[in-house]
Amino acid sequence: MADRSKRAWTRPHDWAEVVLGVVAVLTPLWADTDATTMWTMIVLGALIALDGLLSLSMPGLVYGEGVQVVLGALLFIAPWVMTYTALDVAAWSSWIIGALTAIAGLAALPVANAVHRGGMTTAH
Repeated sequence: MADRSKRAWTRPHDWAEVVLGVVAVLTPLWADTDATTMWTMIVLGALIALDGLLSLSMPGLVYGEGVQVVLGALLFIAPWVMTYTALDVAAWSSWIIGALTAIAGLAALPVANAVHRGGMTTAH
């Protein structure tokens, strides 16, 4: 299993980040939003998904996991900062997806660090 985390496209933490980003992007389809809320969800969700894909392709890219933690925190605080706490579904989606993204990024940090130290960043 440890060998698996060294190969590209095999880490579940990073796949979770991609899925969470896609869900954030799609949230405006089923949640009431205004323009600010919609674009906040789309932009942050796309960045989360893209960074997850980058981490999947380059397992030893430690800063990618740090970026996930920051993006998750930004999505988590977005309802307050962008003032959409009254839009229940969108706000709760931001809080849940943001928290899960930050948790996935934190969980993946030690694995990415180990791969980086071992120099194993390519697919086998």
